[in-house]
Amino acid sequence: MKKSNTLKFSESGVRGIVGEGLTARLAAELGAAFGFYQGGGRIVVGRDTRPTGAMFEQAVTAGLLAAGCEVLSVGIVPTPTLQYTVKKHEAAGGIAITASHNPFEWNALKFISKTGTFLSQGEASGLFDLYNQGNLPYRSESDFREVRQLNNVFSAHESRIFEMIDANAIKKRKFKVAIDCVNGVGALYSVDFLKKLGCEVFAINDTPDGCFTRPPEPLPENLNELCRVVREKNCDIGFGQDPDGDRLTIVTNSGQALSPHHTVALAIEQVLDGGDPGPVVANIQTSRLIEYIAESYGCKFYTSAVGEINVVEKMVEVDSEIGGEGNCGGVIYRRIHPGRDSFGAMALILERLALSDRKLSDIVANFPPTANLSCRFELSPIRSRMVLRELLRRYSDRSPLTFDGLRFDLPQGRILMRSSNTEPLLRLNVECADLNSAEQLLTRFQSEIQQIIESNSKA
Repeated sequence: MKKSNTLKFSESGVRGIVGEGLTARLAAELGAAFGFYQGGGRIVVGRDTRPTGAMFEQAVTAGLLAAGCEVLSVGIVPTPTLQYTVKKHEAAGGIAITASHNPFEWNALKFISKTGTFLSQGEASGLFDLYNQGNLPYRSESDFREVRQLNNVFSAHESRIFEMIDANAIKKRKFKVAIDCVNGVGALYSVDFLKKLGCEVFAINDTPDGCFTRPPEPLPENLNELCRVVREKNCDIGFGQDPDGDRLTIVTNSGQALSPHHTVALAIEQVLDGGDPGPVVANIQTSRLIEYIAESYGCKFYTSAVGEINVVEKMVEVDSEIGGEGNCGGVIYRRIHPGRDSFGAMALILERLALSDRKLSDIVANFPPTANLSCRFELSPIRSRMVLRELLRRYSDRSPLTFDGLRFDLPQGRILMRSSNTEPLLRLNVECADLNSAEQLLTRFQSEIQQIIESNSKA
């Protein structure tokens, strides 16, 4: 039973601990199922720098070939680059082999539709139904197609980003930038990307071997070394990436690591300040700071469920060009491509700095004060739902949002509880105007959730 507990199927893909559910055989079978689900055709395959990625790349490729697909292999690339490549080469879909922010021992398959976006919830369910049915009609040898290598696909993605910003304004400022690539895909691409924007770059964790020397999620508490480099080198800004290059956290010129919500806030403010009329879309786990920024520009604001595809679908529905997921520093700028993109985010935020006479620390000082704190409980999805049902009963008078977990406002601040899409966890997030209030609110709900868990364990 233990081996199946780490394996998670969702619209975010299939992920788990390698050897504990996630195996090469599973990857091959899922690759074949995806190939049939997409109707054969051309499928783009890429991965991050995790050592197990090469094994899963071979397995996925074998499954796709068995389904009669032509495979375009792009090697180690950022996930947003792979998404962009799917659309550019008019492929039937793509598979990104990456566990994103998960620890070293994890890996995953992320399935991408022909539009360059991740599969919707309905599409993912259809794929997994096909996989579970088994007995796929594998092609005969005469129907096998080739594996083609596509080299340097990042250049097209990079060119698209530069088309969407004032690159010359950034170059003129000659910013000093520190970057922590976490030994992921950024180690191959980020330094040159920033140098092309005229930056002097100080890189750490820039060996592309997938051996993470810090926790891979670029949360402020994981970026102490980056903060030190920013201070020592007198940098204008620091950037912290995750292993597959779709998440981003910022360090100010004073060496302070900001909440990932500020990444999305700064990018959105730049796009709106540049004349985009909005609206703005962010997931339910994003700070109220984004709502404030949208309102300050007279833009409508919409909330979606957590998950990149959920934000993108809402953006398409309301004709929004800019949005994101503040909880992970995921900026989505559809004019580049419809997906989270740390490279697009870096460009937008550097443009914000270039077109301003202020330092980054001064820019964020003008934002309304917010304090976001979070914690997690190791719970299965079933037990998480039990906790959420009980809390909904207790706080039903607070007009809660329930389309993705449970969110409601109290006089002290905002509370959100939801089951993770990618791990067997229940996450608790609180947001208040100051840190002391946030700490008190977090402690209160930590205790309340723990009591519910213990009470149900005894029942």
